[in-house]
Amino acid sequence: MTSIDLNADLGEGFGRWRLTDDERLLSVVTSANVACGFHAGDAATMRRVCEVAAERGVTIGAQVSYRDLAGFGRRAMDVPPAELAAEVAYQIGALEVFARAAGARVAYVKPHGALYNRVVHDPEQAGAVIDGVLLADTSLPVLGLPGSRLLELAQKAGLPAVTEAFADRAYTEEGTLVPRGQDGAVLSDPAAVEERAVDLARSGKVTTHSGARIEVRARSLCLHGDTPGAVELARRVRERLVASGVRVEAFA
Repeated sequence: MTSIDLNADLGEGFGRWRLTDDERLLSVVTSANVACGFHAGDAATMRRVCEVAAERGVTIGAQVSYRDLAGFGRRAMDVPPAELAAEVAYQIGALEVFARAAGARVAYVKPHGALYNRVVHDPEQAGAVIDGVLLADTSLPVLGLPGSRLLELAQKAGLPAVTEAFADRAYTEEGTLVPRGQDGAVLSDPAAVEERAVDLARSGKVTTHSGARIEVRARSLCLHGDTPGAVELARRVRERLVASGVRVEAFA
């Protein structure tokens, strides 16, 4: 039976401000990408999300970012490699404290936003992320886009490289994500997202923004938690996958 992991970005609040419905999403997804304080998240939020994730058997991952609270980690930045490596390790370490206190552990790392997109092509920034992961733990899996420099360097460093795809994002013919600023970058039709999820899980292919079919082999599917109706959409995607004969389970 084909299997797939469902991951979502969680803990994306700060202080009294909340963005994601962490409680309800943790009843649907199998892996939680927890914000570590650089693009969103704070100590209390990280602790709470780790506790609920551990209670429900959801795998905890560190979602590392550029230091950009004001821009939600989505603004392009140039950070010196040594500084970026230290900041990646710092974020993983902060989350690890709360994961262990909840009886779990940080089981993987995934970049967020501008950093995620940058390390698809930029070997220097990708290498800095890998250096940061190695500082924190020499065995942590790295979650990223198939064919990215990030996953290439993760493999060279001996880290498990885990491919992911996006059920609610449009793709270019090169296998990268259509930038959020362009029309149609985010799929808003729930039925289309469901179809995309099943197609990715069963065929390992996706239809691009231009209508071409390309191969996107992924072990994990990302569902964004900050979109309207995110919880219901995640639930529908999971139910559709199961009904299509796909086993939904964490990769780590």
